[in-house]
Amino acid sequence: MGEPQPSVTDKGVNHSGSAVSATETDLASGLSSEEAARRLSEYGPNALKEQHTTLLQRLIRYFWGPIPWMIEAAAILSAILRDWDDFAIISLMLLINAGISYWQEAKAEDAINVLKKQLAPEARVLRDGVWATIAARDLVPGDVVALKIGDVIPADLKLASGDYLSTDESALTGESLPVDKKVGDDAYSGSIVKLGAMDGIVTATGTKTYFGRTAQLVATATTRSHFQKAVLRIGNFLIMSTIALVMLILIVSVYRAEPFLDTLKFCLILTVAAIPVALPAVLSVTMAIGAERIARMKAVVSRLVSIEELAGIDVLCADKTGTLTKNQLTLGDLLPASGTTQDSLLEAAALACDHDDPDAIDNAVIAGWEKQGGKTLPQLAKFTPFDPVNKRTEAVVKRDGKTVSYSKGAPQVILDLCKLKGAARTAYEQKVDELGSNGYRALAVATAAEGGTWKMLGLLPLFDPPRDDAAATLATTRKMGVDIKMVTGDHEAIARQIAAKLGFVGPILSADTLFAEGATEASIRNKIEHAAGVARVFPEHKFKIVEALQGGTDHIVGMTGDGVNDAPALKQADVGIAVSGATDAARAAADLVLTAPGIGVITHAIAEARRIFERMSSYATYRIAETIRVLLFMTLTIVVFNFYPVTAIMIVLLAILNDLPIMMIAFDNAPTSEKPVRWNMARVLTVATSLGVMGLVETFLLFWYLDQVLHIDRELIQTMIFLKLLVAGHLTLYVTRSQHWFFSKPWPSWKMFAVLETTQVVGTLFTVYGLLVTPIGWTYALAIWAYALAWLPIESLVAIVVRRLFDMETGFQKRTLVSLETPLRHN
Repeated sequence: MGEPQPSVTDKGVNHSGSAVSATETDLASGLSSEEAARRLSEYGPNALKEQHTTLLQRLIRYFWGPIPWMIEAAAILSAILRDWDDFAIISLMLLINAGISYWQEAKAEDAINVLKKQLAPEARVLRDGVWATIAARDLVPGDVVALKIGDVIPADLKLASGDYLSTDESALTGESLPVDKKVGDDAYSGSIVKLGAMDGIVTATGTKTYFGRTAQLVATATTRSHFQKAVLRIGNFLIMSTIALVMLILIVSVYRAEPFLDTLKFCLILTVAAIPVALPAVLSVTMAIGAERIARMKAVVSRLVSIEELAGIDVLCADKTGTLTKNQLTLGDLLPASGTTQDSLLEAAALACDHDDPDAIDNAVIAGWEKQGGKTLPQLAKFTPFDPVNKRTEAVVKRDGKTVSYSKGAPQVILDLCKLKGAARTAYEQKVDELGSNGYRALAVATAAEGGTWKMLGLLPLFDPPRDDAAATLATTRKMGVDIKMVTGDHEAIARQIAAKLGFVGPILSADTLFAEGATEASIRNKIEHAAGVARVFPEHKFKIVEALQGGTDHIVGMTGDGVNDAPALKQADVGIAVSGATDAARAAADLVLTAPGIGVITHAIAEARRIFERMSSYATYRIAETIRVLLFMTLTIVVFNFYPVTAIMIVLLAILNDLPIMMIAFDNAPTSEKPVRWNMARVLTVATSLGVMGLVETFLLFWYLDQVLHIDRELIQTMIFLKLLVAGHLTLYVTRSQHWFFSKPWPSWKMFAVLETTQVVGTLFTVYGLLVTPIGWTYALAIWAYALAWLPIESLVAIVVRRLFDMETGFQKRTLVSLETPLRHN
């Protein structure tokens, strides 16, 4: 390693395919300090680029957008009118929303920080003819770097001298077996040296490395959740409605020459009533409480809005190794040679294992031997471990006073060792090829007496078996309307073998073919949709697969994984799922982190997410309906009758009394859809508008009857209208929470029912005894209750009819709902 070497070029090919500088590097002396400094200036440090955003820039982003603008407008109006209570409440809600946004944005930074920690901190480099240890971030293309057992490779290298190298690239590719390297091969940043020692020339540093490109993909992966889109659409709908009605009131006010400040105060009340100030908070609380339930199922939600995405997943990209499989090599059916028993074949293989420091293959053989009830092995006299040059192990043992040798390794090497030729060799080679085509790796075993010739004992098929729960979980997930795609870096044959065991239907595509030059995104998406999975993928392939499925379609895409290589796709996916035992980088990029082995918990998490979605949809429909009811009713009464139907304090009381039952929506029993669910905003708005108009009709009829027929004092009318809005508004929750009749199962949870009815009773006592409002007594109060209850079944009928008409018109697939207590059906 330290002897003079001929001068060679450091021109190599980085992962993107672009050549590095062609300046020659002398393996005997390396770069000069001056040249290294020049290159450091040219290429930059061997580290991930950081993009710093000032605190002020972040704060501005949090307070920018349609909903923040309206909340800020309401706060400004409150300050102008010196209504400091409203100002404080509105400002607090604005800060809470900003806090949630800050927390979500920090997720991307966490993923990058974890990836940074994976970089090797130091490197042994040759400069000015002297070996020295320097910070890995100071490496430049052209540097000569020494690698030995245990080193984390600090940059992408072209191996230039030395006997052999075996590297563990599992953190990069997710595959369990070490990769053998020789002179001329590439070694990638972030992988670990398991055997051997070699020198290499740096070909790429920082973000140009294989590892760095992965980090860049994580940083650039951006998606806006369907939850965020839904909140914006609801907010925009209510904002446009508010603007229209406020403009109408202002026009009427000017025409009537009414005091401007009184009109402005009413507009403030109307604005505060219309703005969905609590909408993001209530939906976030609903998701947070749901996240606690999912956590009890051994899955941690790291991004709340991903719960809504999880409910709507219709395509799940499942990484094979460690996700669908155990990431643990296992013996298949043994293939002993003629005259050799399976027991003697397995014993010979076990003897040829390194029991002190077993690798993945040794562990598989030893586990098979122990599972078969293997006896104590003879005493070992000598052991030669595996190396990438000889490609076999050899053990010498004393047995019955004789010295016997055993060897296991690559079939071609063992066949050469046994000097097999002709038909016998051809038969073994054909069997090895057959095993390979079926997704198995083959291991050959041989034995020899002292001084004798080597004798072939047979073949050991090795494979990475599916997880015990994988087939059942995938079958259940498919029945829930989720299409599953296997994604793996392995060969197509191995992918087909696992696909067959797990019930996948369709071809296994090669990433090279799928992403061939000239392939359009539409053609790529179409092929993936009709395939069982994709093999031979690199990190950017996984990223592109997710991106292709998301582009131009209505797919909500989930991605499972466990390695660093999965991080970009996990971040880009609508829901990234890191399985148990995943790397820190994968966990940081994921939305859902499983804490129990296997992926069975995903099925339960999806079911719970769909229940959470039903709760959010119920609240959104209720909130829009109530806003429309209040907006239209107050506008009509002031325009038609020139009268404020409720006072400012009544609006405040309504807001307070509504908060508690609204928060209890998070604890409500909810149905579980057997198909993916997502925001159908046209449907939500249609149902909500219908209920809002119904509420307007019933409230306006009540006001007209009290005012024009009974000629009751208007202060009493204001109290009765307040009570009607409170009671009927709360009863509307019973209508919006069910797709059927308001009394259909699943019934409301006791928490929601108790709180809802308690607030109604409290509000009634306020009106009966005149707390902050004009008292109306029990007679009028009970009459209002009877009136509201009479309209309840009518509202429920209208909601059912509107839903059915809408579904018939749009061809919407009507969902079969199962109660919270009923297990998911598997038929």
